[in-house]
Amino acid sequence: MVSIKIFHLYPDHLNLYGDRGNMIALCRRAQWHNIDIEVIPVKPGEKIDFSHCDLLFMGGGQDSDQQMVAEDLKKRSSELSSAVENGMVVFAVCGSYQLLGSYYITGKGEKIGGLELVNLYTEAGTERLIGNAVINCPLWNPAKTLAGFENHAGKTYLGQGLQPLGQVMIGYGNNGTDKTEGAVYKNVIGTYLHGSLLPKNPWLTDLLLEKALVYRDQDFVPANLDDSLEHKAHNAFIELAGSKKHKRLSTKV
Repeated sequence: MVSIKIFHLYPDHLNLYGDRGNMIALCRRAQWHNIDIEVIPVKPGEKIDFSHCDLLFMGGGQDSDQQMVAEDLKKRSSELSSAVENGMVVFAVCGSYQLLGSYYITGKGEKIGGLELVNLYTEAGTERLIGNAVINCPLWNPAKTLAGFENHAGKTYLGQGLQPLGQVMIGYGNNGTDKTEGAVYKNVIGTYLHGSLLPKNPWLTDLLLEKALVYRDQDFVPANLDDSLEHKAHNAFIELAGSKKHKRLSTKV
């Protein structure tokens, strides 16, 4: 049986808006696809050997949590960067997504240095960008939609050469202006989409599992799963996001 190890980074601190559901989805679909999976929760201050990690999951957190995460991981930035360049899979949501870049400037003007794994930066805006969102994602051919919930004051801007995860169809995305959402670099995927994202977008869950297996030179042989319930959840979410009754919110910070 093929197998992978998932490191769940700081689960007690990085778990906004149902992000723990992403881990549940990864574990369940791995089980259904006959993949042996080991989840290793990582606490602040614990030694992390990224050479044993196939997929690193980083959830969303408050500014204070981001500061802690940045300080803790910077001690291992060289090892983390090496693992990323070698193809380790990273799935980072919201606050953790922001930390993948060069820096994040908080609403109080404090500059939090990022991990500098990808070419992006984030600056806090004066309004929170809140609501259900739908993007068109070209990771597949033909492209597929991803649907989730966003709630962020940070405005993220991608540097030259960095590809977005997708183009905004409904919602705000990275910054509310350029219609991009998320970022993709090698096997790193960052996004603002919570809610949680993976249960209602099973094709992304499977892609992450496949990338983790390939990283360890293993083949992904998908089982013939009945995803009708997941498709219903996905389509219902898109319908809600596009409904005239559903108003996206942009509130002052």
